[in-house]
Amino acid sequence: MERRVEVGVLGATGMVGQQFISFLQGHPWFDVTWLGASERSAGKKYMEAANWTLDGKVPASIAAQTVHEAKPVAGAPKLMFSAMDASVAGEIEQAFAAAGHFIVSNSRNHRMEPDVPLLIPEINADHLGILPAQRKNRGWAGAIVTNPNCSTITLALGLAPLKQFGIKKILLSTMQAISGAGYPGLPSMDIVGNVVPFIKNEEEKMESETQKILGDFADGKIVPLLALVSAHCNRVAVVDGHMIAVSVELEQKPGVAAVAEAMAAYRGVPQEKNLPSAPKQPIHVMTEENRPQPRKDAMLENGMAVSVGRIRECPILDYKMIILAHNTIRGAAGAAVLNAELLLAEGLLD
Repeated sequence: MERRVEVGVLGATGMVGQQFISFLQGHPWFDVTWLGASERSAGKKYMEAANWTLDGKVPASIAAQTVHEAKPVAGAPKLMFSAMDASVAGEIEQAFAAAGHFIVSNSRNHRMEPDVPLLIPEINADHLGILPAQRKNRGWAGAIVTNPNCSTITLALGLAPLKQFGIKKILLSTMQAISGAGYPGLPSMDIVGNVVPFIKNEEEKMESETQKILGDFADGKIVPLLALVSAHCNRVAVVDGHMIAVSVELEQKPGVAAVAEAMAAYRGVPQEKNLPSAPKQPIHVMTEENRPQPRKDAMLENGMAVSVGRIRECPILDYKMIILAHNTIRGAAGAAVLNAELLLAEGLLD
């Protein structure tokens, strides 16, 4: 990639916005030159507007940048990453898309709309074929592409290699890190030494989003996977890393060894195109009896790989396993950056 591309971050002062800024530091293609946030942050320097919660200091290239109100204005970059809160993201993202911007969104607002790709590039890069219909239907000069819920990304990427065997049923229980609740998140008295067995809307999102992601693009539309998905979602006292205990029923019965081999061998378009943020090996299969673990494995391949362990037969469905990924990197900012890299590599931003 010879030319560098200027990008903006909407919701730049929040926790996911900070992850975008951190993840994009030193990126070989993208330069963050525009920051958007709420009206109360507009006009301030970023270092004054943001309560930086990540390790280290605010990157020097960002600290002195002026924060803009999250409205389309002349001179704003064509490519925008959105970390906006769902309470305001819908209208703001639509306004930018109508004004000719390409929005790569981490927000939930447009994920399940039939003409919006819910993208994990290793799995469903072909779903970008819906974008011409999206722009025509809505009269937009730009477009919106979304990445899934953080726990859904973990699940779908881990199970994608099994689609060839015919996925019929998925039963799962999550153990989700507190960083997924944003900042300030849960009060310490609610989570320290505790498990909270409810995350609002999370189970519904995992069930419907998984079917869309693993579905097929055919006849100009996205056809969901006809598998049954049942989710239990829990918040646990872990800082980063969503872990999922999964059982799956398959049409074929390939055996444990074949399941593990399919996962370890899995590659997709990002690996074929050698996209900068793509993990060399999207799924790391672990043979240790007590792995994966969030503290040891969530940062595999710069936080962009999924790890799978304890693959074994299930006496009720067919196979069961543990899947883990970093929720704010592969599950949020890193996922969106990879989506943008794919858009650029495919010439869709021209």
